[in-house]
Amino acid sequence: MTSPAKRPILLGLLLVAATLALYHSVSIHPFLNYDDDVYILYNPHVHAGLQWATVAWAFTSFDASNWHPLTWLSHALDYQLFQLNPAGHHDVNLTLHVVNVLLLFRMLLRATGYAGRSAMVAALFALHPINVETVAWVAERKNLLSMFFLLLAMGAYRWYAREPRAGHYVVVALLFACGLMAKPQVITLPFVLLLWDYWPLGRMRAGSEDVPDGVAPENALPARSLSWLVLEKLPLLALAVPSAIVTVMAQRASGAMSGPHWQPFPIRIENAIVAYARYMGKAFWPSKLSVLYPHPGSSLQAWPVFGALVLLLAITTLTVVERRRRRYLLVGWLWFLGTLVPMIGLVQVGVQAMADRYAYLPFVGLFIMICWGAADLVQQRHIPTAWQAGVSVAVLLALAVVAHHQLGYWSDNVTLWSRVVALESNAGQTHPDNWVAENNLGHALLNAGQEDQALAHFRAAVAINPSDPDSTMNIGAYKQGHNDLAGAIEQYKKMISMTQNTARLNAPKRAQTFRNMGHAYREMKDYTDARDCYRQALDLDPNDGVSWLGLGLMAHKLGDFDTAVLGYSNALKVEPLNWVYVLLARALDQSGRKDEARAAMQKASLLSKDFEQAQQAADRVFSR
Repeated sequence: MTSPAKRPILLGLLLVAATLALYHSVSIHPFLNYDDDVYILYNPHVHAGLQWATVAWAFTSFDASNWHPLTWLSHALDYQLFQLNPAGHHDVNLTLHVVNVLLLFRMLLRATGYAGRSAMVAALFALHPINVETVAWVAERKNLLSMFFLLLAMGAYRWYAREPRAGHYVVVALLFACGLMAKPQVITLPFVLLLWDYWPLGRMRAGSEDVPDGVAPENALPARSLSWLVLEKLPLLALAVPSAIVTVMAQRASGAMSGPHWQPFPIRIENAIVAYARYMGKAFWPSKLSVLYPHPGSSLQAWPVFGALVLLLAITTLTVVERRRRRYLLVGWLWFLGTLVPMIGLVQVGVQAMADRYAYLPFVGLFIMICWGAADLVQQRHIPTAWQAGVSVAVLLALAVVAHHQLGYWSDNVTLWSRVVALESNAGQTHPDNWVAENNLGHALLNAGQEDQALAHFRAAVAINPSDPDSTMNIGAYKQGHNDLAGAIEQYKKMISMTQNTARLNAPKRAQTFRNMGHAYREMKDYTDARDCYRQALDLDPNDGVSWLGLGLMAHKLGDFDTAVLGYSNALKVEPLNWVYVLLARALDQSGRKDEARAAMQKASLLSKDFEQAQQAADRVFSR
């Protein structure tokens, strides 16, 4: 038999082993072609690594529709260590998940004194299939980091509650601030701490009241008045309010809270009610999990809304009725309801109706209800320990099998998005937001070299949503790759036209479209239009070396040698290539700047193992 002192250690080791066994294959997964490009693949600030310029940018940026500086710095550190090798980035995600599992176990154990129940909650958290998205998606580092700081803050809060000192409270506040700077989903922490005061800490009770059910007597803390406990949370609320304001500012600046996907408030309320019920369904029967659940908009019928509302009210009533005997039911239920509020869609952000990643924190409340409720039931019915262990292991194995299957969909982009498209097709959904999955599957197929299959999905995306600029641009790229230059330019002009009113928000895509259009005009020998397209691309992205080179070449061909020199010089700042120095030298020579031309040619020679080859490369590029 394991001694009581060693039992938590053994349970902790089992939790680590189970989590690693489930997720060990994640290190061979690629980056996802959805947000990972914004967060890692094409983010020059992240590629700069940890330096003061990166820190300054992280704390002032609203990129990716969020203000989460610690998340940006985490990605910058990853890039500094692993560059674009996805294995390292995935391993950090998995490590954070393992740490969160252990922190959750320790937090519950210290607060309640029950090792078995705490371990079961942590095991459900570790192995539940809905959390695959958070662990397997590198861009969801923010979810993992914010949960990490929230669990640390809750652990520090118990320390403060046992020994109420200013320094201890400051630690709680600092950890909360770090959580907010990782992802503002933890904004509900003051509310969660009030629940924690009620159960399991037992600080919210009359002086003569018994220790709360489901808590070892030695773990309950001295009671305080409700007014004191509320006042105690005000400094934390003072941190939460500006975080909420900044988050709304970031979302508005990115256009995530406007556009064709935006829904009126009554529709958002209806979807929120149904989403709560759907999340509960995923908790108990985690099937048809998807990286994208399109918002139903006005297509929701009255009966599912009414049914979901009745279910929520019934469970709420039950937990209130049982509040004196089973406080954990009310706490777990309000944890689930409350921590989902920022992500439930009352304030709509993006095109989704719900998301698996949003359940990472809220499901802890449901797991507490399940585990403590089941423990009470088996005690009342005197069910043998062997049966308890057998059922627990069976449940965890079933969840692990489903999670392993779900993880397989994340093994590559084609598999993942094919799954999403198949789920939407099987459900018969035709909502305009489904174009996202079609477009991303097209991208994945294009990167896999399956161009014709990719085109079919780009066209499907445009058929669902004719105002989709991304798919329109991709159809143009396909036509250009198949030498239909006029057709490509027509698609590019459509994309530019449909993003005219959102030019700032779509600046990167518009820059790419102008650059592609410049290439097409260049292949048609229309050097004037090509030059103008490159200029417009550079107005949107001044650091685009390819467009600077294109501008230099077109100006050179048109006899505008000063602009050619400017284009080549700026292209060389981005990437110093020997044959571009040859082109620069020729433009300088033709503009009469002989000394500068000789210096440029000397640099070309120094960079070249074979100088004649560099000159031939310059000739080939210029003659195209």
